[in-house]
Amino acid sequence: MPHTNMTLVRAAVTSPFKKAGRPGATVPTDRAVLPAAPAVPGRLASYRRICGFSEPDTLPLTYPHVLGFPPAMRLMAARRFPLPVVGLVHTWIEITRHRVLRPTDRLELTVYAYGLAPHRRGTEVTMVTEARLAGELVWESRSGYLSRHATDGAGGDDATDGPSGTGATDAPGGPETADAHDPSPSPTPDTYPAPELPAVAEWRLPGDLGRRYGAASGDRNPIHLYPLTARLFGFPRAIAHGMWTVARCLAESPRPDEVRWVRADFRAPVLLPATVTYAAGPTGFQLRGADRVHLTGRTVTDAPGPQAGSAAATGGRS
Repeated sequence: MPHTNMTLVRAAVTSPFKKAGRPGATVPTDRAVLPAAPAVPGRLASYRRICGFSEPDTLPLTYPHVLGFPPAMRLMAARRFPLPVVGLVHTWIEITRHRVLRPTDRLELTVYAYGLAPHRRGTEVTMVTEARLAGELVWESRSGYLSRHATDGAGGDDATDGPSGTGATDAPGGPETADAHDPSPSPTPDTYPAPELPAVAEWRLPGDLGRRYGAASGDRNPIHLYPLTARLFGFPRAIAHGMWTVARCLAESPRPDEVRWVRADFRAPVLLPATVTYAAGPTGFQLRGADRVHLTGRTVTDAPGPQAGSAAATGGRS
C-alpha cells in the first residue's frame, strides 16, 4: 500500500504559499484514478488484524477509503489546491456501499475534491472517493477536512476540541443517505451533544497504535507516530488515527459485513496510550474517554436484527 511520506513533504513545502479563506477560492477539477485491482491479501490481512475485522469473505467497509487516501493527499498537496494541507483537520466521514464487496473484486477508485464550504472556524473541503466495479458505482465516501482561520463567526458547523480548540483527529501533514450521485454531505451533521449510549467494551490502546496502524494503512502522518513528532503539530502525545477509531467501532458491531452506511463525527483526539469505552445503541456508536466523547457515529444495516451494542448481539462481550 502506498504511504504518504513524500506527499507530506510536498504538503509542507506548498502549504506556506496557500491562504485559507481567500474570497472566490475554488477546488481544482482534477481527479485521481487508481486502476482496477483486487485488494492485496497481505496488506488487507494486516489491516483486518489492527482494526479487529474477522469476516474473511467481505471487504471491510472502511478499506476502500484507506486505499483512496494517498491519492486524496496528493490532490490536496498540489499547488492548485486552495487550502494548506498542514493543519487540516478531519472532522467527519460518510461511507455508503451499494453492494457487498469481496477482497477479489477489482475496484477502480476515483478521488476528487467536491467543493469548499464556510465553517464557523474556517473553511471546510469535502473530498470524495468512489469505487466502481466494471463501471458500476459500488461504494463511496465523503470526508470533511477543516482548515482553521479567522472568520466573522458565520458559516457552517462546529468542530471538536483539538490542539487549538477545534479539530479532531487526522490533520494531514500536519438513515437515508444523500443521493448516490450527489457527493455533498448530509445537510445536518452530527454536531449536537449526543446522549450517552450503553457501554459495550473497554479498550486499552497502546502507545504504538499509531505506528502499527500506519504500517497497515500507509498513513504515516507524524501526529500519529511518536510524542516528539506529534508535539510539532500541537499535540502533547501521539494520537490515534481517526479512521482507526471508526474501523474499530464498526468491527465491534455484531455484523460488520451488514453495515451499508455509516456517518462518523470526530469530536476529540485520542491521546496515546489511552483507555477508551466503546458504547453502542440500536443504530449508533460512541468512543468515550474518561472526560470526553472522542467519536460519534450512526449506521444503517442491510438486514433487521440485533444492532451495535445490543445484549443479544454482543452476547455479553466486553
